[in-house]
Amino acid sequence: MSEGGEPIRLTDEQRLDWLRLIRSQNVGPRTFRALLNHCGGARAALAALPTLSRRGGGTSAPQICSREEAAREIEAASKLGISLVALGEADYPRRLQMIDDAPPLIAIRGEASVLSLPLVAIVGSRNASAAGVKITERLTRGLGAAGFAIASGLARGIDAAAHRASIATGTVAVLAGGQDRVYPPEHIDLLDDVLTTGAALTEMPLGWEPRARDFPRRNRLISGLSLGVVIVEAAKRSGSLITARLALEQGREVFAVPGSPLDPRAEGTNSLIKQGAHAGHRSGRHYFRAAADHGDRSSSAGTRRRGRRKGPAGGSRARRSGPHRRAVEPDAGFDRRFDPAIPHFAAGRADGAIGIGNCRPDRA
Repeated sequence: MSEGGEPIRLTDEQRLDWLRLIRSQNVGPRTFRALLNHCGGARAALAALPTLSRRGGGTSAPQICSREEAAREIEAASKLGISLVALGEADYPRRLQMIDDAPPLIAIRGEASVLSLPLVAIVGSRNASAAGVKITERLTRGLGAAGFAIASGLARGIDAAAHRASIATGTVAVLAGGQDRVYPPEHIDLLDDVLTTGAALTEMPLGWEPRARDFPRRNRLISGLSLGVVIVEAAKRSGSLITARLALEQGREVFAVPGSPLDPRAEGTNSLIKQGAHAGHRSGRHYFRAAADHGDRSSSAGTRRRGRRKGPAGGSRARRSGPHRRAVEPDAGFDRRFDPAIPHFAAGRADGAIGIGNCRPDRA
């Protein structure tokens, strides 16, 4: 967004510079926005990286993604029908840009218009029970009939059931790897079906094979896109519980479907309910409708009444209503105050940086 709140529109050169900066060594989403805020634009930030590194005691210049490498990635993405959308542009999902570590650029494939619909995330166990799948399908179709699209992670089990049941009404698959590295591989056909009416979204470059640490990173996007998150079956140590914690930190509402205390797949969801998550799967539709009607005021009435409350794994519900930093280009105005994220870059402490080695779209 510009300082006046209007959507920005990057030129081709600016988009190239943004891609070079976010693919450079030790530059993650927070550092990216701090650098733009400090330097006034991506090109100026790229020029400043060596100096900032020396100030931090770096013994060698940081590796900076070259113009040629970034241009090849943009060209390869275009050939696959992928759009690289910048933070603050009109097509960037509005709720996603509210989180502190929103990706500067996201790769979108398919029907991008689905991202303008109110989204509800549904995630859960990969080893789902037949009852869990049935509940997911019922919940998903009810939300779809009420005008909501569904966001999930394309994983086995509950995620796959949520995607399949929402193809007719719109669904968004959030990927942990590149658009050309679908995981699990057996869901390539499912993703093709999703793309007929929905979209696939990732912050990762083409060719990126997802690693274990990339899934929590993806989960913050699933919750960040959404009005709230519904957990259907989750074991005590589950990636779905990470999504629930992230949702609470982002000010989203969390719903959990209760299950038998004898089923280990319900241990996590039952624990969430004990910690304050909403139980059940019927009333959620009315909450999500009210939240969508009130636009940016998508944090729950419960949050406003009770303030901060404990979430899973000792987390707490955070009050956040806007971006941590505005990403702006030079003619939109900038702030030269030194941001704390810049010394972190200079000291080599990256905040989720992908790095120079992954700027190449033809990597194995």
